[in-house]
Amino acid sequence: MMRYFENAVTLEYDAERCTGCGMCVDVCPHAVFRIDDGRAVLADRGACMECGACAKNCEHAAIRVRAGVGCAAAVLAGKLSGVGATCG
Repeated sequence: MMRYFENAVTLEYDAERCTGCGMCVDVCPHAVFRIDDGRAVLADRGACMECGACAKNCEHAAIRVRAGVGCAAAVLAGKLSGVGATCG
């Protein structure tokens, strides 16, 4: 899996707001989250490509992320590999 800029990821997660619905796990293309003891936990923050799917699908605003360099890198890699420009 392609790694993005680990220390530059804008992903922020507030576990206190999490209800454990699992949407972040379901929509994340890089398994950044997992459910542990009824709540989401960051399983691999450095794998985040900043697509924003987790934040858009979190009904309780427990996740914030700004689309950024990781997403742009994924779009470019998709175009160059011929699989299409996508962040997800």
